[in-house]
Amino acid sequence: MKFTGFVRQIDPVGRIVLPMHLREKLGLKNKEFVEFYVDGESIVLRKYHPACIFCDSADDIVQYAGKSVCRACVEKIHSELS
Repeated sequence: MKFTGFVRQIDPVGRIVLPMHLREKLGLKNKEFVEFYVDGESIVLRKYHPACIFCDSADDIVQYAGKSVCRACVEKIHSELS
């Protein structure tokens, strides 16, 4: 992991401002989502990419009933039901 040189204080309601430089580097725009991961005592933020609920792939995702499913799984389910 690489130190960015940025240190931020958590405000009274638990918010942290991500520096513009980091948002630009990750291609984060206003109102986009980020994912939170915990690794020991570290918190990792990652740009959110919806993944398939069946295989966890983030390629060729479609939304069905509010869930993310990749086209490969859609085709596999379709062939198993046929």
